[in-house]
This record gives sequence, structure tokens and C-alpha cells, in this order.
Amino acid sequence: MRHARVIAIDGPAASGKSSTAAAVARALGFAHIDSGSLYRALTWVSVRAGVHDPAVILALAGRLHVDLQSDGDAVRVHIDGINDPESAIRMLEVNAGVSAIAALPTLRDWVNVKLRAASADTSGVVIDGRDIGTAVFPDADLKVFLTATAAARAERRLRQRGHVVDPIELAAETARLAERDRLDTSRAAAPLRQASDAVVLDTTALTFEEQVERIVMLARANGLGNA
Repeated sequence: MRHARVIAIDGPAASGKSSTAAAVARALGFAHIDSGSLYRALTWVSVRAGVHDPAVILALAGRLHVDLQSDGDAVRVHIDGINDPESAIRMLEVNAGVSAIAALPTLRDWVNVKLRAASADTSGVVIDGRDIGTAVFPDADLKVFLTATAAARAERRLRQRGHVVDPIELAAETARLAERDRLDTSRAAAPLRQASDAVVLDTTALTFEEQVERIVMLARANGLGNA
């Protein structure tokens, strides 16, 4: 039986899920887990070894003890022999391949087991992803579906990369995100969708601080958060 209090934050690509979830967790005194880090770790294993078979990827991940470990106010990915796994799992090759890895049911099942186990070791956790409130923790204490227009998400992503946003580049990035949305919502394994009992938060016109504050208020209203 699950005892940890769980806040699930789902949403499309570039909706600010991870940074928002981390800030909400800090405000509430909860741990934070970025579910995407595990998919990225598996993708890193796949890219590093040049393998694509799910069984082989999982066997290699087992040898490298790919897992989630507590690190202060966060639960971070661990890979044996890698001093900075966060940098490793965000290489360009990983970025290009993570969507395909995340669509494989066997690997999704493996990630879900890891997420549940890591969450059980906390008193409260904020987890972000694309199916946390629907597939991983359908009984989460609070579910938030974070969204924004594709154009708004594209502009934020470009600014995060340090790009000067021009209309041509913005249009191209908006198109890429719209296509990613289409793929994520139509895939067979755990498609991106809003849980029926999730609170929808459209952040198109909100600042980062405002969206964090609104989720913290929702959590407090539901009796969540440490004193």
C-alpha cells in the first residue's frame, strides 16, 4: 500500500513540468522526481551500447545499477561510473532518441516500478511526467495538468537555450512541439492525456512564480505539505 503523499504534474513537452515540480516540492518540503530522467538514462544506455532491444537495454541498465537515489530535496538518477549523470542523460543523442525509448511498453513498466519504489521511501513527493496521474499514480493526492499553447512553449524553450527569438525560428520550434504533442497523445503505450480528476493549469499568460504559487495553493488546500 502506498503511504507517501503524491502530487502528480503532467503535461506536454516544454510545458515547464520539471522546473515547476522542483519549485513546488521545495515550497512544500517534499522530494522531487523527474520521471523523464529514467527514460533518458535508458536512452543513454541504448545510445552508448548501440542497442535497441528493450531486454538488452534493461540488462545493461541492471549492470550499471541505473536507479533513483535520494539527494537532499530531490531524487536523482544514478548510473555506476558516471560522476555527472544529469549531464550525460541530456546529450544531443539522448534528446534525439528518448521519445522512441519512452514509447516502449517494457521500458515504461520498468520506469513505473522504479518511480513507485522511490516514492514509497519519501514522506511526500512531487513527480512530473506525461502519465503520472493516469498510469503511474492514478490515486495521487493531487493531480495537475500543466499546459500552454505550443507557441508559448516554443518561445520559452528557445529562451532557455539562450536563443534570440525570431519569427522563423519560433514558427519552426512551434511546429516541432505540435508534432511532438501529436505523437505523445497518439502513441499506444501510456499516451499523454489529462486525468479526469486533474486540475488543468494553463500557464500561457502566467509567470513561472505565478504557476508555482497556484500549485502550492492547491496543495495546501488539499492538506499537503510539511509545516
